[in-house]
Amino acid sequence: MAVVKCHRNGVGSAVLDRAGGGGNSRGLWPLFRRRIIDTMRCGGSRHRNDVEERKPEVEQRSECRSERLSDLLRLSMSETCSEKEEEEEVKKKVETLEDLKRVVKRLQCDDDILGGAKEVRKLTKEDSKARTTLSLLGAIPPLIGMLDSDDVDFQIASLYALLNLGIGNDANKGAIVKAGAVHKMLKLIESQNGPPNTAVAEAIVANFLGLSALDSNKPIIGSSGAIPFLVKILKNFEKTSSSQAKQDSLRALYNLSISPVNILPMLETDLIPFLLSTLGDMEVTERILSVLSNVVSAREGRKAVSIVPDVYPILIDVLNWTDSPGCQEKATYILMVMAHKAYGDRQAMIEAGIVSSLLELTLLGTTLAQKRASRILEFLRVDKGKHVSESYGGRGLGAPMSAPLCGSSSSQADPNHQSKNGEEDEDNMMSEERKAVKQLVQQSLQNNMRRIVKRANLPQEFVPSDHFKALTSSSTSKSLPF
Repeated sequence: MAVVKCHRNGVGSAVLDRAGGGGNSRGLWPLFRRRIIDTMRCGGSRHRNDVEERKPEVEQRSECRSERLSDLLRLSMSETCSEKEEEEEVKKKVETLEDLKRVVKRLQCDDDILGGAKEVRKLTKEDSKARTTLSLLGAIPPLIGMLDSDDVDFQIASLYALLNLGIGNDANKGAIVKAGAVHKMLKLIESQNGPPNTAVAEAIVANFLGLSALDSNKPIIGSSGAIPFLVKILKNFEKTSSSQAKQDSLRALYNLSISPVNILPMLETDLIPFLLSTLGDMEVTERILSVLSNVVSAREGRKAVSIVPDVYPILIDVLNWTDSPGCQEKATYILMVMAHKAYGDRQAMIEAGIVSSLLELTLLGTTLAQKRASRILEFLRVDKGKHVSESYGGRGLGAPMSAPLCGSSSSQADPNHQSKNGEEDEDNMMSEERKAVKQLVQQSLQNNMRRIVKRANLPQEFVPSDHFKALTSSSTSKSLPF
């Protein structure tokens, strides 16, 4: 007897007994066959389910691979593009360098040197790299050599080419001065019969402005004789030059005044009186005050400023320019330096009426102007205290007193009589000081109220009112810096 067992996926076993007769085999075989078919069907469906479950993973992997391939393609394309761009940039740089070399060759040849200078001026107007490259290629010496020509067109083309080469390039500025350009520029002015050519003079002033911005050039330009030329252009701009030349010359003088060694050459001209007389022109006043601020830093400069007639009324008038805070700050700086260094200047300031303007400035000025005004008031207060003590000591209070010769005087009979008289004199003197300060405070408050009313467009009869006078008469000076 043969027994066949089939176990598949938890399905029960089927037993086929061949010896048991044909009827049983015919009855069991269809059942067994059905079981086998069902089992095969279940296994197949499960296999199909596994394939369906794995299909998204395969698709994801294929998508990732496609993305990586696309990234590699993009990277290769970008590298190819970047290489092409680099090649194009290198090609452009080479072409630009060759063009600049051709320009320098034109400068070095006598055939078209004027065209070369004009080309340099054009190329260096806005291109900083071209300025550096042309300088390295040797464009500066032939341009300076063109200044020896008698042709005005050559001179102007050379001057403006040099001007553009020095814009924003300190190395070029130093190279131009070292090559002797300053002396040749001044020689152009001195060699001309009669008044200098206006266009040439303005181009030289513009060059001095640019070259003087470099600190190492300031002493060279100042000692070359450029300062008298700049002063002349500044004073005679209405006749011989434009407004731009006036501005450029004043700015060049400011640059030169930064170097202390240039103060004396400036004082040898009549620059200081001219600058003080020009104060009031709002177009140039702040720049003038900047020049004077540098001049008073030297002892000789302070002396030159102090001997100008009406210098302190002129400067004190600037303190009242509330519409120009920069001018106020610079004017207070000049007055502060002058008051700090010399007693005579302090006396002249007080006589010119500086105290009321300073008191007003401590209330209405900018922070910097207020600090400087307070400092000047402090200098004046210390001087005033010294003056009072010296005058009081001259009366005999501070001197050692000897014993009286006679004992019948009233002062000997009452030893406290002298001290009482001294206290009374001191009280009288202090009361006079208080009166003076109170008067100054009243004047300052009234002036401030007038300005406030004027700004508010109120009727002028509004001030000073009786109530306001009563308030100012009861004020004290304890909170004032004076």
